[in-house]
Amino acid sequence: MPYNEHLADRIRQILSDKRAKVTEEKKMFGGLCFMVNNKMCIGVMKEDVMARVGRDAAETARTRLGARPMDFTKRPMKDFVFVDPEGTDMEEDLEYWVELCLAYNPLAKVSKKRQKKE
Repeated sequence: MPYNEHLADRIRQILSDKRAKVTEEKKMFGGLCFMVNNKMCIGVMKEDVMARVGRDAAETARTRLGARPMDFTKRPMKDFVFVDPEGTDMEEDLEYWVELCLAYNPLAKVSKKRQKKE
């Protein structure tokens, strides 16, 4: 199943409203990731949001409605959280996730592949 394009458009609009520097939209993990300042920030996989929130925020973030550990590799990724549609249906809920991802973005590391390219 391809990613939810309507959800991607909603994220795109919030990022634009927040004046986030989206440097690229990249297809990965079978979905779409929004790269902010050349770093993976937030994405859409099927119907879920993939939120890069950082280890410190992830534990608290997972207690929110619809949130769960990101574990599609069978090993949870500590900086990421999946959020199902129940947790992103309301605009203020989706905005919360985008803001949380944008808050972590300056602290996130650039991937090793990206560092070599730059």
